[in-house]
Amino acid sequence: WWYVTANLEDDAGNRYGVQWTLFRQALAPGAERAGWASQQVWMGHAAVTTSETHRFAETVGRGGIGQAGARAAPFEAWIDDWSFKSTDPDRELAAATLTASGADFGYALRLAAARPFVLQGDGGYSVKSDQGQASYYYSQPFFAARGAVTIDGREIAVTGRAWMDREWSSQPLAPEQRGWDWFSLHLPQGRKLMLFQLRSDADRPFFSGSWIDPDGRVTALAREDISLSPLGDVPVAGRRVPVRWRVIVK
Repeated sequence: WWYVTANLEDDAGNRYGVQWTLFRQALAPGAERAGWASQQVWMGHAAVTTSETHRFAETVGRGGIGQAGARAAPFEAWIDDWSFKSTDPDRELAAATLTASGADFGYALRLAAARPFVLQGDGGYSVKSDQGQASYYYSQPFFAARGAVTIDGREIAVTGRAWMDREWSSQPLAPEQRGWDWFSLHLPQGRKLMLFQLRSDADRPFFSGSWIDPDGRVTALAREDISLSPLGDVPVAGRRVPVRWRVIVK
């Protein structure tokens, strides 16, 4: 997947959250087949959040017919008219545009980063379980964002910060792993913190994380140095979803 989140403000200090995700999943192994024979399935999810409302949309597409896809150079990932696209031909994703829309919301953002990508885990190899499940994983946590969000037809100019994650794997999580809590935190003086826990039916959660200095240097965090504790939740679709957390890194 490609995953972008943004923390934004308008001129009056009102805050907005933006999320853009594109998932690709192969229904069968092997090189992608052409046209309607493609075994690639794509799903996009986009959202805008304020203190009062959460607007979102999802769309599903087939690979091989142009409805959804991704290319490396020049970089672009898209589904229907949603797009995450490089605008700097010399430095991939040093500058990009991000667009999506739903029935009652939309956004168009320009992203720019002066620092290189951050490799998560061991040089980009991110272990997800004690059984060895893993993914390749890198981030761009230093995007500056500028553009507009639209809610109920009203366009609002915004600026802020964005975080992009790119992750891929050839295998699912371990069979007993049932949930994934992931954090991307912008801290004072330009520091960043990435943490996640994978919850298990059979064992304690599997923790991983990275401390990212303002210059982009990465320190991998030991599992025993991470603690994530939910402090409050809300009901969503018949479940209790944590929305307040205590985060401790030793």
